[in-house]
Amino acid sequence: MTVLPPPQIAGHLLVQCLIEQGVTHAFGVPGESFLAVLDGFHRYQTKIQFVVNRQEGGAAFMAEAHGKLTGRPGVCIVTRGPGATNASIGIHTAFQDSTPMVMLVGDVASDTRDREAFQELDYRVFFGASTQGMAKRVERIDDASRIPEYIARAFATAMNGRPGPVVLVLPEDMLVQTLTPNPATGMLPQPLPRVEPSDAWVGPQAMEKLRELLMKAERPMVIAGGGGWTPQAAQALQRFAQAWKLPVGNAFRFQDTFDNHHPQYAGDVGIGINPALAKRLKDSDLILAIGPRLGEMTTGGYSVLQAPKATQTLVHIHASAEELNRVYQADLAINASMRTAAHALETLATPANLPWEAWTQACNADYVANLQATPIQDLPADTARGLVDMHSVIATVQKHLPLDAVLTNGAGNFASWLHRFYRYSGLAGGHKTQLAPTNGAMGYGVPAGIAAAITTDRVVFTIAGDGDFLMNGQELATAVQHGAKTIILLLNNGMFGTIRMHQEREYPTHVQGAGTALNNPDFAALARAYGYAGVRIQRSDQFEAELLAALARPQGTLIEVMLEPELISTRGSLNTITQAALKR
Repeated sequence: MTVLPPPQIAGHLLVQCLIEQGVTHAFGVPGESFLAVLDGFHRYQTKIQFVVNRQEGGAAFMAEAHGKLTGRPGVCIVTRGPGATNASIGIHTAFQDSTPMVMLVGDVASDTRDREAFQELDYRVFFGASTQGMAKRVERIDDASRIPEYIARAFATAMNGRPGPVVLVLPEDMLVQTLTPNPATGMLPQPLPRVEPSDAWVGPQAMEKLRELLMKAERPMVIAGGGGWTPQAAQALQRFAQAWKLPVGNAFRFQDTFDNHHPQYAGDVGIGINPALAKRLKDSDLILAIGPRLGEMTTGGYSVLQAPKATQTLVHIHASAEELNRVYQADLAINASMRTAAHALETLATPANLPWEAWTQACNADYVANLQATPIQDLPADTARGLVDMHSVIATVQKHLPLDAVLTNGAGNFASWLHRFYRYSGLAGGHKTQLAPTNGAMGYGVPAGIAAAITTDRVVFTIAGDGDFLMNGQELATAVQHGAKTIILLLNNGMFGTIRMHQEREYPTHVQGAGTALNNPDFAALARAYGYAGVRIQRSDQFEAELLAALARPQGTLIEVMLEPELISTRGSLNTITQAALKR
């Protein structure tokens, strides 16, 4: 247990409790409602760092990313209603991505509550709870002496079962309370010991039933993902898959759960799925889902696996009992943490012969074939925005980034290039390497990458769209202030490309005045203004030199790529989509 000086005021005690829980960084925007906490950060600055963000949405994304990286709750602190509403995108991301997170909200004083005081908000109503809201738990601390209890419970709740976010509301008058000794013990309130997640264990009957189902299968498929994985669990999953010769796909934006270089890897099961993989999932007779909640993106809009009862035999292993049989009625539902599930799976006895070895090899062959670029028709021979071969760009990224590099992205078609062509080594190699939002939040990649750079010494690479970057690009100032270096590949096509694609698909040619065109700044100049290096390229053969320079450069770099708007996806042009829509 960390030895700390006795607490003086509640705000200091709260910081002590965070330190006891292993928190090294807290992300936020300062506010007058938690001045006592800020003073606590000052007092214990050698043990914990307050990362000063430019907007609460960026702070919440950073905390969520930190939770993904460490497996323990990322901490965000904001002030009152405006801070909480700005930060709500990070809470929503943490919920849908199953990421442990704790958000502290400095609140109005107790004597002004329920009067619609300045910036007042009812956080229990706003954030809700469980699947009806955005947080696993929302609580208010009114008694300063109970701060250790609330902090310990928040961390336990965030990590146990399906990981997720917890919101703690801190009235400003509570935070300045002077703590007094307990009359019964004569002791001042002290931090409670560090909490660890509790593991739900797999029973032998469940494992025996799973073995029976596997023995009956001819075309099994594993889908791995979700929260709660550790390197040890990922390694155990790999040993299980090898022993049983099973093909493994990774759930949407959990592409680092299983090594993409493994000869049994089948590809990512998400948006823009390899059509061959989608067919194999439909043709499979047994789906073993280990960890994911099987949301819309992973199931192809609930079509690859039909809800509420899949045509395939479905075994669903999940850390939360509440998640099992909530959307999909499984043939076998197993409530277990990823650590215990993976350990139980790797000890499952294998038969002498397995009939699906050729099936597994074919699944991997489909994945390898999908790594080859798809010829895209209807692209201009050359334009003012240049010609960029994104397949070669990602190949260059793959060539030069170290295996433990952290790759981040927000939401948009630009991410499809990374999703399809980059091969993650992932958790089995010892590190979380992909930070991306399952909930489809734009603006995630830049702050997530900066959080990774602040808290680790690893190379961080972010791919962003122009619209995506503009949502949280101001956090470059945070990176520079805290000495963080990231490399940002910004694909500038002058529009909200994903929405434009959907517009052309649903309302072809009706795009004038429809809100997807962007009048962009000079992104390279903007990066330089923040303190990053900023360069612009128009051809993909210019990229490798700029990437190598960025890797060698001590400060962060933004590489702006002028991308032809017609290059809208990895499989087709915008015009192809428009013409297909017009023929309907």
